[in-house]
Amino acid sequence: MHKVLFIDKPKGITSFDLCFKLRKVFNTRVIGHTGTLDPNATGVMVVLLNNACKLNQFLVKDDKTYQGKVKIGIRTDSLDIDGKVLETKTFNNIDFKVLQLKSQEFIGKIKQKPPMVSAIKVNGKKLLEYQKDNQNVDIKARDVEIFDFKLFNFNGDEFEFEASVSSGTYIRVLIEDLLKSIGVFGILLELRRTRVGGVRIEDCDLLEDVLKNNYQLKNPLDILEKKYPLIEIENYKDVSNGKKINLDCKEDEVVLVSKGALLAIYSRESGNIFKCERGLFWK
Repeated sequence: MHKVLFIDKPKGITSFDLCFKLRKVFNTRVIGHTGTLDPNATGVMVVLLNNACKLNQFLVKDDKTYQGKVKIGIRTDSLDIDGKVLETKTFNNIDFKVLQLKSQEFIGKIKQKPPMVSAIKVNGKKLLEYQKDNQNVDIKARDVEIFDFKLFNFNGDEFEFEASVSSGTYIRVLIEDLLKSIGVFGILLELRRTRVGGVRIEDCDLLEDVLKNNYQLKNPLDILEKKYPLIEIENYKDVSNGKKINLDCKEDEVVLVSKGALLAIYSRESGNIFKCERGLFWK
């Protein structure tokens, strides 16, 4: 069973906990996902079963959409409601229209520093481990892209938002930087991922249903054909050996198939010469 599951992660469990529960449902230890959600966050997770895990490096890059709620006037060490409170302050007469205008300045390619609570490693050690040990570390800013950013439903010290962003974007940092731009601070109260690539929240199964064996598994080919052109290969001996091949096509990345079976993902090396990025042979 080399399939893909779209699931709506519930609040209160880690992404690891979710996969642990699913291992029992599908009777496999080979399981992965294309993007972690914090315990307090909910929403779309794309779960890969068995050999479908080979697709992770291609699906993890998908852009995402989030919806959430922000509380102004509280600062925590994690930038969200789960962290240790460091400071509280009342900010009066916040001009929400100004904040909305500021949000538009973030649209496009920006630099962003990962938060200290992240699992990103510096010198072989996770940032969150540095934080636990009260150690300072130089965090390099990364390139991310904000495609859309909307703020609404302001009530004095809380507001809601929706943001569509590139993979690798930290929403809590985006909110922190936005609030800093008008001289205030706040935290994420709620966060829900409503889209990962072409997968939307309405496409997802609920965990409670999956645990009752009520779910729909997806064929990896159905997902890949929405991202890459499919090229039918008749003689795939060279492909099965991971050799470079000659292809006459416009796209730089393609999925090779034979009679509906996945073979490999190839990318252009130069001219019409394509090299193997990942073999996808499985029964």
